[in-house]
Amino acid sequence: QVQLVESGGGLVQAGGSLRLSCAASGSIFSIHTMGWYRQAPGKQRELVATCTSGGSTNYADAVKGRFTISRDNAKNTVYLQMNSLKPEDTAVYYCNAEIRRVGGGSRDYWGQGTQVTVSS
Repeated sequence: QVQLVESGGGLVQAGGSLRLSCAASGSIFSIHTMGWYRQAPGKQRELVATCTSGGSTNYADAVKGRFTISRDNAKNTVYLQMNSLKPEDTAVYYCNAEIRRVGGGSRDYWGQGTQVTVSS
C-alpha cells in the first residue's frame, strides 16, 4: 500500500536548477533512510544522495557541492535541490526509502522515476 511519488523533473539548460520532490504515502509507521538514485541511458543505476531520519547526508562525488538533499519528516517528503546542472546529470531520477509499514517490518520502496534532461 506504500507509494513514493516523485515530481519536479523536466528540461533545463546547463547551469540551471531543478528541485525534485518525493512524497511517501500509505500505511507508514516510520521512514528511515531516504535517497535519490539516477539512471542515465546506457548506464547502471547509481546512488546520488541519501539522508537518514536523523539528518545525516551522503552524496556521490559527481554531485557534491551542487546537489542538496533534505527532508520534511512531518510530510514524509524528501527533496533534491539540483544546482549548476550539467548535461551528464541527464537521467531518470528515482526516489528510494526504507520504510516500516504499519504492522510490518522495514523494506525498501521505489518511486516511478522522474526524467531530468539538461541541455547544452
